[in-house]
Amino acid sequence: MQATIVEGAEAPAFLAAGLRALVPDGESVADAVAAIIADVRATGEQAVLRYTKRHDTGGREPLPLRVTRTELTRARAALDPAVAAGIELATRNVERVARAGLHPDREVAFDGHAVTVRETPVHRAAVYVPGGRAPYPSTVVMGVATARAAGVEQVAVCTPPGADGEVNPVILAACELAGAHEVYRMGGAQGIAALAHGTDQIAPVDVIVGPGNLYVQEAKRQLSGIVGIDSFAGPSDMLAIADPRYPLEPLALDLLAQAEHGAGTIVVAVSTDAAFLEALASRLAAEPLETAAVCRLVLAPTYDYALALAEAFAPEHLELLGPLAEQLAAAVTRSGCVFIGTGTAFGDYVAGSNHTLPTGGAARFASTLGPHSFRRVFTEVRIATADALARAAAPLARAEGFECHARSMEARIGENQHP
Repeated sequence: MQATIVEGAEAPAFLAAGLRALVPDGESVADAVAAIIADVRATGEQAVLRYTKRHDTGGREPLPLRVTRTELTRARAALDPAVAAGIELATRNVERVARAGLHPDREVAFDGHAVTVRETPVHRAAVYVPGGRAPYPSTVVMGVATARAAGVEQVAVCTPPGADGEVNPVILAACELAGAHEVYRMGGAQGIAALAHGTDQIAPVDVIVGPGNLYVQEAKRQLSGIVGIDSFAGPSDMLAIADPRYPLEPLALDLLAQAEHGAGTIVVAVSTDAAFLEALASRLAAEPLETAAVCRLVLAPTYDYALALAEAFAPEHLELLGPLAEQLAAAVTRSGCVFIGTGTAFGDYVAGSNHTLPTGGAARFASTLGPHSFRRVFTEVRIATADALARAAAPLARAEGFECHARSMEARIGENQHP
């Protein structure tokens, strides 16, 4: 893999923007997606099957959309035991970390009233699992295990079939092991639309999560007023800050691992040592990895500069490797996930952290997939003594022109209440 060394001579924010610009924005598919959504809403499964035949099975008649429990059980029985063990460990670890993100009810008590902050899970959720270059059983685990830990009663998986009409058996086995309740052979914008609007045989869901291509992400965006979504997950990205005392080989493999995601991916390594970066570039060039990913190696004048660059870049994955780099961990505020002294690949599979992360710099404002993605937060208000609150709020309501609001509160003042 070819890597270009860049000197950090400009402001970190400008360099970060320049790195992002190396990956062009995807084409606009908004109109095409809108037409697909409208078609699915109007004709339901007929449209889904029509688009599946056109885009997934290459003209072959699609199989029924719903995967049967027998098919899931058969796929689980045929799975390589080593792969099954990995899926089971990943599921346990992801569930354990997800449960740590759950919050009990919290009450805030005032003189005369109390407000309770409550969380409840959505009833139905769907996990989109991409098809294409390779099967992604790990994405099944990340979505399904997290939803189940959040308390979701019904979890569906949606994934496109291959040219033979079948879903990869490893995906089906992962669905069975992770505890999915329903699995559908459908993908693309049509799959998202079917889950959001529902069809004769598919009950609509409350939340849709998971990565996908431009059509999938645009469909999630257009339907975000109808269903909850996690984020608009695009191509992968990674930034590593490396102390030159850190071993070169693991870092090189970390960069190569993320580059395996292909076109649209950008991987960046930052160091204060020019010789270290030159050696890293030589090691990457020696790896016969065919990838359209972009790789840049940045020579930073200081570790403060390296941190500022990482914060401006807001990577999906941030690695801090070696003692000097690891000291920056407490100052990091913008990253999908931070790996301290270790590699991103562990988070992609079994560490327990979720691999569905904000991409494209969205870590400035977005969060990793977690139990919050499947739960609603609302408040419960109990007012035992309304007098002080009503007298304070009624003038404010009248200042806004809402006389009945004011009178509604004043009616609850002690002397005004009727038995």
